[in-house]
Amino acid sequence: MNEFEITISIIAGIIGLFAGAESLVRGSSSLALRMGISPLVVGLTVVAFATSSPELVVSIKAALEGNPGIVVGNVVGSNICNVGLILGVAALISPMRVKTQLVKREIPIMIIVGFILLLVLANDSISRFEGVLLIIGIFAYVILSYLYARKDGVIETSTEFIEGIPAGKAKSAWISLLLIVGGLGLLLGGAHIFVNGAVEVAVRLGVSQAIIGLTMVALGTSLPELITSIVASFRNENDIAIGNAVGSNVFNVLSVLGFSSVINPISSSGVGYIDLAIMMLFMIIILPMSKSGFVFKRFEGAILLAGYFAYILYLAL
Repeated sequence: MNEFEITISIIAGIIGLFAGAESLVRGSSSLALRMGISPLVVGLTVVAFATSSPELVVSIKAALEGNPGIVVGNVVGSNICNVGLILGVAALISPMRVKTQLVKREIPIMIIVGFILLLVLANDSISRFEGVLLIIGIFAYVILSYLYARKDGVIETSTEFIEGIPAGKAKSAWISLLLIVGGLGLLLGGAHIFVNGAVEVAVRLGVSQAIIGLTMVALGTSLPELITSIVASFRNENDIAIGNAVGSNVFNVLSVLGFSSVINPISSSGVGYIDLAIMMLFMIIILPMSKSGFVFKRFEGAILLAGYFAYILYLAL
């Protein structure tokens, strides 16, 4: 591939990933609304899974083609991006009120999942057996989120907007299913093109696949989360903005690495302890931030953004 073809591959791949994720989010959110699930639960599960679908498809594609550095780098980089860039931008747009459910349950779960990742990567690889355990973990997370929502009394018909879809105007089940299927098709096509372009960039620049995964691939696959949280923040849908970022981090570790390693055992080649430590730092730091008046303030968003760009600068040097 020449430079023009590489550029076109990356741009076309990102467009396919974004369009596919957007279609998947709208279809799955609409189905969830018809089921009467609350905005916070939708953000933590349905939207989080849908917006994490580019990471999942890209990582599975990379695993099948024997590019393990992209898989782990994509997950770690995306998790850093979700907190540093996405929550940072969302908080700068509008200070976000945090529900006690996030502080007491969801953010601690995200932190625990982060430590599970450190434990799994202790031997620098993820086996099929460990992948199965991670997949069991994501199913347990979804089921527990639903059960806790029922216990908290938040399983109800939402009157709020989710991804621009009013609850009273949720699409028919057939249209929602078509959006989901079409979105998956775009995701698969976009992932194929994007991974090929990313690998070529790594070869041309002479850098490791992990660096490409931590930066370009992570940012490219995190675009759906970024757009979702920005739109939600402008609409003051704080539940979706925060729940999307927190839920996506859980899905990235448990489902993306889980399914990828079951398909083909992967190694963390190129992803160092510093990268993992920075990921954990970002995950942990939002807990005290969210407890300070139960509001993510603009200056806290600025701190997260500054930390993210400092990390990117560290990788570039």
